[in-house]
Amino acid sequence: MISGGSACTLERVSLAARVRALTDSDRASSDPGSLTASQRRTARLLFDLELTVGTVDEHALLESRVRSATRVRAIPPRVARIAQQVLHKLDRLSFERDAADSLLAARSAVLGERAPAPPRFLVRVDEYPHYRAWDDPERVGTPGFMRFHEIMAGAGVPYLLAVLPRVSHEPLLPASLGSRPLDDGEIAALDRVASDRVSFALHGRDHRTRHASPRRHSELCGLGAAETRELVEQALSELAPHGISPRVFVPPFNRFDASQLELLASRFEVVCGGPESLGVMGFQRTPQWRGETVYLPSYPPFYGRAEDVLPAAERAIQRSMGLWIPVVLHWGWEARDGWRALERLADRIAPYSARWDDFLDAVTRSRGGFREVER
Repeated sequence: MISGGSACTLERVSLAARVRALTDSDRASSDPGSLTASQRRTARLLFDLELTVGTVDEHALLESRVRSATRVRAIPPRVARIAQQVLHKLDRLSFERDAADSLLAARSAVLGERAPAPPRFLVRVDEYPHYRAWDDPERVGTPGFMRFHEIMAGAGVPYLLAVLPRVSHEPLLPASLGSRPLDDGEIAALDRVASDRVSFALHGRDHRTRHASPRRHSELCGLGAAETRELVEQALSELAPHGISPRVFVPPFNRFDASQLELLASRFEVVCGGPESLGVMGFQRTPQWRGETVYLPSYPPFYGRAEDVLPAAERAIQRSMGLWIPVVLHWGWEARDGWRALERLADRIAPYSARWDDFLDAVTRSRGGFREVER
């Protein structure tokens, strides 16, 4: 007879094994069939530089390890997503091991000795205005953001800024307590940073959660298609007078319903995610085409405080990964040490940070797919 404690242990082991199988199965796969449209596009994005300069023939992307690395996993069932969240927190499921390694294997299979290359960090910054700017302007107002921007721009780090069209009062309360449009200082700040290689993403409408529980905070989850479309269109219409027309969507709280992805894809070329997205999308390699958009989640240690991101960035540089690596910073987190950790990170990653316009150009090229060549 198995004791209650042993049974729980066996259940955890069994669940972990099932999740690992979901993660590893396509690493070993060598399906000889045709690539799906999403696989073809993801492969082109992975090898965009080499395809653009002509050092790789398109038929090489049919190699089995490319096929395996670009396979788009289905969204796992809820119990598996929960297990993935647990394994991720325990550092038993990570970008570096469970996503990057398979992508690096694909590059090695196609490029051989030419596979090592500088990483291409895609730096995303959440968010401006800060979602608490109405309630705590002294701590998270425009002066703090501009100090952050001065450090990034001074080091030469281009980044994507997730922009809020409106600022809510008490945004962590589902009850509508009002919101305000961008004020003159916030508009001026956006105008200023736009001239310093900053690109813009839409970050919802006003960052007000629809759910009180911190584990369910989301501006989008639970909305129907018509409501989701209305929220997005209203948000875009508020940004349009300021000359901002985002091609990228960053969901508030990193949460949206998987069923909303198709609608978001009809408007945005890239939809981002973060560690909270594990609960709705499961662990996915990044970047990857899913239907008509690129899904670009970022996971710790590349998602977090500068002091935690820096060691991971060092490893990526030392390994010559040659991958698109999404990095997410929150400017409101970086002032506590006098911005010193941010300064160190910005100086280190500046030579390896890609412009988002360049990434979006690569997305456009990859959308076209490539002609499969008989071997």
